[in-house]
Amino acid sequence: MLSLLALNPIAFNLGPIQVHWYGIFIASAVLIAVYLSVKEGRHLGIEPDNIYDMILWALPVAIICARIYYVAFQWPYYSQHMDEIVKIWDGGIAIYGALIGAAVVVFLYCRSKLISVWAMLDVIAPTVIMGQGIGRWGNFMNQEAFGNITSLSFLKSLHLPGFIIHQMFIEGFYRQPTFLYESLWDLLGFVLLMNLRHINHFFKRGEVVLSYIIWYSFGRFFVEGMRTDSLMLYGGIRVSQLLSIILFVGAIILIWYRRKHYGKLPFYLDGSQIL
Repeated sequence: MLSLLALNPIAFNLGPIQVHWYGIFIASAVLIAVYLSVKEGRHLGIEPDNIYDMILWALPVAIICARIYYVAFQWPYYSQHMDEIVKIWDGGIAIYGALIGAAVVVFLYCRSKLISVWAMLDVIAPTVIMGQGIGRWGNFMNQEAFGNITSLSFLKSLHLPGFIIHQMFIEGFYRQPTFLYESLWDLLGFVLLMNLRHINHFFKRGEVVLSYIIWYSFGRFFVEGMRTDSLMLYGGIRVSQLLSIILFVGAIILIWYRRKHYGKLPFYLDGSQIL
């Protein structure tokens, strides 16, 4: 049940077609991410056409995998509502599913073009977390990805704009704006990665994307613990929290292992990014 003060999730109509704010935020995030990735790739010897072509494959696969991931963990519901499986415009996509699908495409594409997979991931990683931060505002418009019940006084104590507070009145209660917590965490990570990767001899190849994984999974673990719509495993284990732990620990171990056993890895800013 939506609040009477809730913002309309429909941005506008094109004849019989409803254009959702959710889609506008996602599309805007993708466009900005592609622009920044192409700009950075040029500096590192990656041709813009390679990024464009890769995105054309990665984007639809990411969306499909995000939906499959979500539906798989909500199968008791969707098995009884098969017609709703394709309705991604109403929300219900899982970012971890999208990342897994996109990562597979990046790997296969780069191997086919003889481009360093690590280099490509380093180029796009900061823009991915930026896109995630923007995309959370699509959840805001849909009144989803919210947290536990809280009070109006608590929300006011955060000095939030009135439109955010009103939008957090969901199903008769004020809710924790977990979409906002994650969005701010993601955008802070974007700023840090964009600046740190241009410090000489700071990141070795592959460490930008691994740092992204560490940053995102750390924040997602805590934000996920506050949400009320988490995908669950048997025993009450939150899927995203479990995956966040695995990714956080795995990325740290991988940085250590690569530094220890592959000491001659090039730094992010060094040399050609082509195999």
